[in-house]
Amino acid sequence: MDIKSAVTQLSSIAQEARLEIFRLLVQAGIEGLPAGSIGEQLKIPPSTLSFHLKELSHAGLINSRQVSRFIYYTANYAAMNGLLAYLTENCCAGVSECCPEVTSCHPEKGNES
Repeated sequence: MDIKSAVTQLSSIAQEARLEIFRLLVQAGIEGLPAGSIGEQLKIPPSTLSFHLKELSHAGLINSRQVSRFIYYTANYAAMNGLLAYLTENCCAGVSECCPEVTSCHPEKGNES
């Protein structure tokens, strides 16, 4: 990952509603959630939600797919893991005792939490 990509991804979640959306989608697992469900759970109006989903999508942090007349959104776990790896890449100048253990998230179908 390069610094420009990291800045784009960090700036996309540096807003309360977008961070809440992203966290909700991370929790939802690989099946994701339809846009209407995201809006209902977070109490975000459809037009506002659409704007936030577009910003997260442009940053590469979420993906979408159409199922019938619904659009389902999922977290892009590879992008999230890449950002976490970038942020902790040179942690504590290589002194492992001071670095938090960062684990990657790899959800599997049927094993979401």
